[in-house]
Amino acid sequence: MDKIFINRLSFNCIIGIYPRERVEPQPLEIDLEMRCDIRAAASSNDLSKSLNYAAISDAVIYFCQQAKAELLETLAEDLCSYLSNEFGIQGMRLTIHKPSAVPEARSVGLSIVRGQFE
Repeated sequence: MDKIFINRLSFNCIIGIYPRERVEPQPLEIDLEMRCDIRAAASSNDLSKSLNYAAISDAVIYFCQQAKAELLETLAEDLCSYLSNEFGIQGMRLTIHKPSAVPEARSVGLSIVRGQFE
């Protein structure tokens, strides 16, 4: 199965459990790999037969900025469910980086796999 990916999608949103994190938006970076058979789109030159990474990127940013989740775990689960329902994605790997969470680390975060990915 083919994979379409979005790497280091960067934006700010409210995320975290500490009071200061509930006030000021923080940077997040998202990596997303999605399973998709691209053959129909490739043979017809028709984007509607593939996953539109521009539309998905916009949807990810909008969803995360509206969600105001406290935990990255919650945001990751909710975002995968949303993407699956909204875009019909059958399998995905989602990685969320929170680069400003631990000053001594380049980034912290998590990665989850949902659906039929491998």
